[in-house]
Amino acid sequence: MSEIDVCVVGMGYIGLPTSVVLANAGWRVHGVDINEKAVELLSNGVATFEEPGISAALKSSVVSGNLSVATVPKESKVYIIAVPTPIDANFEPDTSYIRSAVESVALLAKADDLFILESTSPVGTTEMIRDILHDLRPDLSNAVMYFAHCPERVIPGRMMKEIISNDRVVGGIDGNSAEKAANLYRSFCEGEIHLTDARTAELTKLTENSFRDVNIAFANELSIVADHLGVNVWEVIELANKHPRVQILQPGPGVGGHCIAVDPWFLVASAPMKTSLIRSARRVNDSKPRFVVDKIAKYLRETNRESVALLGLAFKANVDDLRESPAVNIAVELAEQFPNVRLSIVEPFVDELPRALQDFDNVHLVDLQVAFDNEQLIVLLVDHDIFKLIPKSTLEAKDLVDTRGMWKELDI
Repeated sequence: MSEIDVCVVGMGYIGLPTSVVLANAGWRVHGVDINEKAVELLSNGVATFEEPGISAALKSSVVSGNLSVATVPKESKVYIIAVPTPIDANFEPDTSYIRSAVESVALLAKADDLFILESTSPVGTTEMIRDILHDLRPDLSNAVMYFAHCPERVIPGRMMKEIISNDRVVGGIDGNSAEKAANLYRSFCEGEIHLTDARTAELTKLTENSFRDVNIAFANELSIVADHLGVNVWEVIELANKHPRVQILQPGPGVGGHCIAVDPWFLVASAPMKTSLIRSARRVNDSKPRFVVDKIAKYLRETNRESVALLGLAFKANVDDLRESPAVNIAVELAEQFPNVRLSIVEPFVDELPRALQDFDNVHLVDLQVAFDNEQLIVLLVDHDIFKLIPKSTLEAKDLVDTRGMWKELDI
């Protein structure tokens, strides 16, 4: 009999919360991560990223003995794969982390085991996991085993709440796989569990993020049009949204995070000749940081200013997650274009600059007060709550570039 109920491969933004809620629901969970420093921290009940509620829940799961963490997997009844699925330089899905995860547990697999893919993935990946396992373990080809996809549906800043309260889609390669996986999630999920097949579940997750990407792209393109025409885009959106059947989203400096900025490319790769709208939306959102850079660059050249403050580096408000962040890309481009201009960066959720910015002599991480004491040009890239507390009188004395519409009442 296995000492472990669930082995979670990948202890990042999805694997860690999943492991914690399972452990606190009574399951014996073993988390696996190749990062030795992360393993050490997690084993001592220290979370590796900021997220409301996760620290207390992690400590509880470790103290209870229900959660262990190591760099190698243990034999289990259930294996959850929660590793990254990035895109390569050609916007093609990179499933190598998933392959490596399957390979790491293949020798431990046995009949009646359940494999769950939580990583957002191209359609057909759950079947790929089954095929890889059967290739590595031909002795199990005729054994009864279960394979399912249960994509995450949480957002940074609300992970610990939404992982419990949100509905979940569970897709199996067969009905028994879906039902077996659903029983695991029913142990902690208060939302409704929707059963389907694996390919439908995979496409559903990609559809959710692509829908959001397309709608954000409309808002971002509208902001570029409004700027060209000399019209306040925030007022346009506010007025247009008074129509009972119109709900335009808010534009920004681009789209970041490991989901919306990545997942639509999985659909494009799956059907390149049938996804022109999704591809166009991705290009619009990927081009928005360049628009912001050009706007700031024009100001710097016209005024001969030697410094600028950039507020925010995270991909969204009130988190420390910098993955695929357009704000980081904007800072890097400005640092490269203007090596003699000082970039004072304010990001209250990190203690050091990301690696992409650490080698620039003209880039400095400062606190908010220092930025406003020393800089005349202020660029808002992320609408953190702390930035909403800046007095209006302080803002009115500065030259502002607002990419989030937080200061739209100032008519800048």
